[in-house]
Amino acid sequence: MTSPSDAVAVVDLDRIDRRILLALQADGRITNLDLADTVGLSPTATAERVKRLTREGYILGYSARLDPAKLNRALLVFVEIKLDRMTPEVFSTFAAAIARAPQVLECHMIAGGFDYLVKARVGTMEDYRAFLSDVLMALPGVRETHTYPVMEEVKNTAALAL
Repeated sequence: MTSPSDAVAVVDLDRIDRRILLALQADGRITNLDLADTVGLSPTATAERVKRLTREGYILGYSARLDPAKLNRALLVFVEIKLDRMTPEVFSTFAAAIARAPQVLECHMIAGGFDYLVKARVGTMEDYRAFLSDVLMALPGVRETHTYPVMEEVKNTAALAL
């Protein structure tokens, strides 16, 4: 969710800042020299802009994308979770516990018919069944779950449109 100050901050980015961010999203390992060539600046000016974009929080970090199938995490599931009570204590206890589950890639509090949407990766449906019973149903406050196994990933990106 963006706040009015977020909208103003994005407007403050010039064309070159946007080109830098797009290039880094496409290839986080691009050399500064290649990045400078891509955006049409000197390497020094490019490096200074990248430092500023990092300092200002536009760039949060860098990571490698791994192949889930090669790491026995081929099954992607989304799980709707309903809690038994809606209190700040239940929410914070649940959030702390779900953050420790290594199978969980993302967890979002949702407005609507359930409380949380969890995105998780496991090896097989048998692994998911164990994860459901040993981890998810054991979390504090969990009353009900609905699982949606992914049959095909149509689009999978973390890149933001600029």
